[in-house]
Amino acid sequence: MLGNFLVWLAYKKQYELSEDKSAILATFSTAPAIRSYGWNVVTEAIGTFALVFGVFYIAGGAFANEPISLGSLDALPVALLVMGIGFGLGGPTGYAINPARDLGPRIMHALLPLKNKGKSDWGYAWVPVVSPIIGALPAAGVFLLLN
Repeated sequence: MLGNFLVWLAYKKQYELSEDKSAILATFSTAPAIRSYGWNVVTEAIGTFALVFGVFYIAGGAFANEPISLGSLDALPVALLVMGIGFGLGGPTGYAINPARDLGPRIMHALLPLKNKGKSDWGYAWVPVVSPIIGALPAAGVFLLLN
């Protein structure tokens, strides 16, 4: 939420000049290319499964006696994983793959005094909150089964 507040401050003049309500909302929250709640949930769950499963292996150093460390670059493999998930699954839903990625910024969209902001699309807000839970639980289960 703080990050979106800072984005709003940095781009305040651009927000004031923009009349495109969907573009303004898109800088705060995710949205599907095609609204189909069932398939949007499936896509978000797949993306979250890939993220959580991958992070367990990256962070846990699975099947190794000692965790693998890249020193100050430890976050790089996770960042590359998120980028790959975005390239592969970003189109259908905007890939929140984390409830905090969508919910906090969507709340900021609702609270900030944005000119021409339109509605915050609360009807879709449950998808990026529920879907990551649906994807993360089996990812943890599969990881535990394999280790």
